[in-house]
Amino acid sequence: MDNKKNKKPTDRDFYFFGLKTLGDFGASIALPIVIFVVIGQWLDGKYNKGPLFTILAFILAAIITAKIIYKKAKKYGDEYQDLVDRDVENRKNKIK
Repeated sequence: MDNKKNKKPTDRDFYFFGLKTLGDFGASIALPIVIFVVIGQWLDGKYNKGPLFTILAFILAAIITAKIIYKKAKKYGDEYQDLVDRDVENRKNKIK
């Protein structure tokens, strides 16, 4: 872990960071909505309530997804800032 902190970041590190963030956010958005909506549709069919449970499940999934994304955005923001700081430090050392 300490080795990673001292390692000079490359463009590849930034690309992989972007892809990792994109994939993680995509899964964090899609999975709760799909799971909750499927459960909502199943409940609608079981209790014959129209789209009531599907709508409630979607709203609940959106709230949960917002909390998940907020936490991950903070984590990835810190991770990105670490990459940028290491890059700036290495550029300063290169100039000296």
